[in-house]
Amino acid sequence: MLDPQSVERVDHATLSSCRACKAPDPYLFLEYGSHSPAQMLIRPEDMEREQPSFPLNAHVCLECGLIAVADQIPENFFSHYLYVPSGAATMQSHFEGFSRVIAERAGTEGLVVDIGSNDGLLLAACNALGCKTLGIDPAENIAELAAARGVQTHIDYFHRQSANEVKAAHGRAKVIVTTNTFNHIGDLHSFMDAVCILLAEDGTFIIEVPRAKEMLELAEFDNMYHEHVSEFSLLSIAKLGAFFGLEVSDAQRLPNIHGGSMRVFLTRKSAGYPINPLVAEMLDEEAAGGMLDQATYDARVERFDETGMRLREMLDDLKVQGLRIAGYGASARGNTMITYYGIGTQYLDFLVDKNPLKHGLFSPNLRIPIRPVEAIEEEKPDILFMLAWNFFDEIKEQQADFRARGGKFLVPFPEPRLV
Repeated sequence: MLDPQSVERVDHATLSSCRACKAPDPYLFLEYGSHSPAQMLIRPEDMEREQPSFPLNAHVCLECGLIAVADQIPENFFSHYLYVPSGAATMQSHFEGFSRVIAERAGTEGLVVDIGSNDGLLLAACNALGCKTLGIDPAENIAELAAARGVQTHIDYFHRQSANEVKAAHGRAKVIVTTNTFNHIGDLHSFMDAVCILLAEDGTFIIEVPRAKEMLELAEFDNMYHEHVSEFSLLSIAKLGAFFGLEVSDAQRLPNIHGGSMRVFLTRKSAGYPINPLVAEMLDEEAAGGMLDQATYDARVERFDETGMRLREMLDDLKVQGLRIAGYGASARGNTMITYYGIGTQYLDFLVDKNPLKHGLFSPNLRIPIRPVEAIEEEKPDILFMLAWNFFDEIKEQQADFRARGGKFLVPFPEPRLV
């Protein structure tokens, strides 16, 4: 856990240029106020200490559709991380399917490198298919979980030096993959330099990230926080890749992952990979959706704010009825949402989370206690407010006992509703 007193405040909160295509003066469309980092959970002994907080301002590049916040997270923040994908059955089955895509590209001889490999869930699935794998991740505590799965991790941030070290020790990678990590990168161009050092000439760089198009269409702006500095359009990735002689040769929609994600395949133009027609189709739908139009963003911010007002009205009504409410999921996106909307302990008695690394801690900003999921049966709340709404279907199925006694779920997105 990062000591809050060791974090120096950083006051640059605006962007002068797009971190993907380098176009000047991205449009500032949403100011969230000051937030502590969404994964900076609070230890009980630190409850009386002031948490560092930074302005959270969302910009959009109207040349490529990249939605971004300024990179203000201290360099050592990810050295002890609290999110692991294996806590969600959805991600386990997703990675099993993804591993087959990777194995088809890499074969049994080609090296597969996962940047931001976390607890090794994806690479363990690749290993089961006979792949040669290596993870790269700076979090020592999470690398230990990966080792228990039989996944080797090079413990470091990914940059030119670590790319050269891995290349010298293991050779170049046939497949480099990064899932929900690319959106953490402040300096994308340095990162891409490192990718090109490590990637084989006929290799593929595969990126999985939430897609800005879905986020914009549904006004799901809860997914912006200091650790997620970018939300990508397909166009923004295509323009970024062009700086490095890479092109988008394939892309896939992933509508059921994190509220709407995409999988993007970048290959060297010199390798001559055929371009899947779906790439042009997805680029066209982004343009048709107004991703390069300022007015689109202004309208969606109004909808985002209306969602907050409706949620508070619903919560007020539930409290008047004397109902107890707990939050499900001490997630980063959930912390952004409740902080911006002002949904704190006046509504939520506690949060629950499946991740044991978070138990006994308190949420940033609003200081709501985090307990194991078993607390639902112990405390018997009447309502579960879905901070982790992107996993709602899975959570609903798991909470059969809660539903059986008449418990209801308050789901905030894409429209507030009681289920």
